[in-house]
Amino acid sequence: MLTFFSVTSVTTPADSAAPASTLIQWKEAGVAHSALWRSERGALPPRRIVEADDTMAADDAYRLACEGTGLLWRGDFQNARQMVQALARRIDKPPKASKLARVALKKAADNAASGVPAGQDFHLHRQSQSQRARVLGMVLIEFAADYSIALRRAPDAKQACTEAWGPAVTAAAVATDAAVADAAASDETAGGSVASLRELMGVISAHEWRKRGVEIPALGKAPNNRIHPHYGVFSPVRGEYVDLVANAPLPSSRGTKFVAFDIGTGTGVLSAVLAMRDEVDQVVATDLDPRALECARENIYRLRLPNPVKVMQADLFPPEGLASVIVCNPPWLPARPSSPLEGAVYDENSRMLLGFLNGLAAHLAPGGEGWLILSNFAEKLGLRSRADLMAAIKASGLQVLGRIDAKPEHPKAADASDPLHKARAAEVTSLWRLGAL
Repeated sequence: MLTFFSVTSVTTPADSAAPASTLIQWKEAGVAHSALWRSERGALPPRRIVEADDTMAADDAYRLACEGTGLLWRGDFQNARQMVQALARRIDKPPKASKLARVALKKAADNAASGVPAGQDFHLHRQSQSQRARVLGMVLIEFAADYSIALRRAPDAKQACTEAWGPAVTAAAVATDAAVADAAASDETAGGSVASLRELMGVISAHEWRKRGVEIPALGKAPNNRIHPHYGVFSPVRGEYVDLVANAPLPSSRGTKFVAFDIGTGTGVLSAVLAMRDEVDQVVATDLDPRALECARENIYRLRLPNPVKVMQADLFPPEGLASVIVCNPPWLPARPSSPLEGAVYDENSRMLLGFLNGLAAHLAPGGEGWLILSNFAEKLGLRSRADLMAAIKASGLQVLGRIDAKPEHPKAADASDPLHKARAAEVTSLWRLGAL
């Protein structure tokens, strides 16, 4: 049995790509161990940890995980993956519905019959997904200081982890308490880290996406038309919004130099699409996230675009200059992200959307247009109304010049088993052409 004898909160150096970390310490077979706890979504380490291996029954693992006990895996790596799959099956299809589950199902049915707003279904779905992630995240993997994994049949994830978390940082190096630092320095096992297996699989998946890239037909012919997303940067797998920007008519009124802004550039895909258009002389791409800025710069450099793209760190708009076209693809759902990785999907209190609308008119060149890329998914979920959007546009001193719609073709739109299928099936992605009043 493994138990923590201390948990010390510390912060990684500012230049690290990883979020704030926690130093955890435990004893195993009488030997002291210490490691950094890594969680991109900011989850705290389990208060209790037990050793787990190939002999642990899935039902026992499920009970412990539901109680909040971490399972530090010491067996075969591939069996750890199978254990996570077994936990997922028990979450998704419990052997017997508990009384609490039956009550929840009846309440959901009553809500549907009484016309409870669809937004409540969305929040219940998010809550369910959060609880599911918490349980599945209890299978833990320990990494050495160089991100190697000392388990049978473990993959070589060194490069993937370095891309996601930055260079390895030792426990002693980040400890702010002198006693903890001394203990970590004298611990032969120190220098490593612990993370959930699900987190590791996400890191590996992101590495594969980055290596393979996403083909973007609007950027020309293969193979030189790929965007390579980095870990933590939203991948442009939904092509309909990219095609909207590639095909929307540019405003005819312009100055001697046609400049375009891409607000919240992410991977840089929309900047690249704009730079491919003959009429555009220069693109300025902005973002606040260091990961996104690095990703965009790398993609722009690799694509060798015909027109220059300047990537800069800024909160929405560049500090100076006007543009004939200003594109923004803000997160589509006005809800609080539960992790940095969700920042591209959830826009708490519509901060980015409203910030873009409020500042747009002041940054448009005469006759210029703002292109707002927005799905009506939030409207279908009851999280925002069309009237709210129209009111925000008007309050910002803007007018709607036109709208171009596209129907999403991603797999979830056709998945009838998705709890949000009804809203997804009715979803439309739009490019709103906005001008100053």
